[in-house]
Amino acid sequence: MKSPLFAAVLACASAFAMPFPAASAAPEPAPADAALSRAIECYVGAYRLPGASIDVGPSDGGLRWRHVDGRSGKLVASGDGGWKSLEGWTDRDDGHRIALSGCGRDAVLSFDGAAAPRIALEIRETAFAGDGGTRLAGRLLMPEGDAKVPLVVLVHGAEQDSARAWDFMQRQLPAEGVAAFVYDKRGTGDSAGTYTQDYSVLANDAVAAMQEAKRMAGARAVRVGFRGGSQGGWVAPLAATRTHVDFVVVGYGLAVNALQEDREATILQMRLKGYAPDIIDSALEIVDAAGVLAGSDFQQGFEAFDAVRTKYRDQPWYKDVYGNFTHLLLPYYGDELRQKVRPYRFGTPWHYDPMPVLRELRTPQLWELGDADIDAPMGETFHRLRALAREGAPITIAVFPGGEHGMTTFEAGADGTRTSLRYAGGYTRMTVDFAKGKLGAAYGNARMYAPGQ
Repeated sequence: MKSPLFAAVLACASAFAMPFPAASAAPEPAPADAALSRAIECYVGAYRLPGASIDVGPSDGGLRWRHVDGRSGKLVASGDGGWKSLEGWTDRDDGHRIALSGCGRDAVLSFDGAAAPRIALEIRETAFAGDGGTRLAGRLLMPEGDAKVPLVVLVHGAEQDSARAWDFMQRQLPAEGVAAFVYDKRGTGDSAGTYTQDYSVLANDAVAAMQEAKRMAGARAVRVGFRGGSQGGWVAPLAATRTHVDFVVVGYGLAVNALQEDREATILQMRLKGYAPDIIDSALEIVDAAGVLAGSDFQQGFEAFDAVRTKYRDQPWYKDVYGNFTHLLLPYYGDELRQKVRPYRFGTPWHYDPMPVLRELRTPQLWELGDADIDAPMGETFHRLRALAREGAPITIAVFPGGEHGMTTFEAGADGTRTSLRYAGGYTRMTVDFAKGKLGAAYGNARMYAPGQ
């Protein structure tokens, strides 16, 4: 992952980070090559290494492996029928020796000389009715056997791709003893309906997904909960107020609204570039005008937005105004901007305040935040969550140093561009353990804050 990594929403060059399809959380495009498609059909799955699991999933032009400890690499065809592993999301050889053989249930992964057979999972497809009766496509993945296991319903972010095709947690969790239910959100993949970002509708869909998951898992499901990433951090807690669950996990989500997110992102980004407070204040005039535009569902505020941009566009700092969605609007004026935003009125509740829901929710929650997230900065969210925890809310907070949106760690180029190297150590294991109800004391170098602290 490279950040900023915004792909083709407005201007065919970018996508909104949290309220719109999330960059860092977005899957890589599906390959067209026939041989690679066959490789995906043969090898995508979970594998058992001694003492650990490793997932193989689709990637842009290849496959991607993800170790449960957070290490990850892209697999590209080596030309001799084998595979070459590249470090994280870079183009560098990572030194791992990886081979794949067999196909389907008989596939075997060799990781640095250690044989890792395919993990047999119980996989069942389904279709169920979401909000308003919309047909949604889902999939339950469980460890084989009849042992009782926790069950996690994966609540997607803002992406418009099929979660059933791209969400690797659907395999990582059952490989570690936690059943997973994944579904395509409405208007994506094999699900019917129109794509929306209406959190209430999406929360109702998540409730329906939970009901279907519990029906399919039957008596094997002993603890059930939601896991929401990015935009799912607004949806999953809301869904938890509408049905009984035992836990909620939020990955790199927010306890502020989408407009506040854009402001916080701008402030952090410009501070990192060394701008003084007075310049940041001027940049925020632009951001606030963009917020009026977005907050009206792109119906009002065009003239005021044009005026404030005209006021500042010759300033040397103007080129560095970014935020989460403001940068997408900056190149366009007048009628052109009106045309560009028209297809992207997704019903986003820009002013939605998650705090009343979080105050009401008595379900144990785990919030996993990255302290280097420039798409969804954690600052105000962290303070709000800690205040709730001190007031008695059952909220555990984990802050991963150097964690970017998507919970990857990265290297920064001279121009500030970030390239992901791996997932934060302990991040996946923490999610698994919380679902099992036995959170440990330490996960990588994460800073942990228990309820009441």
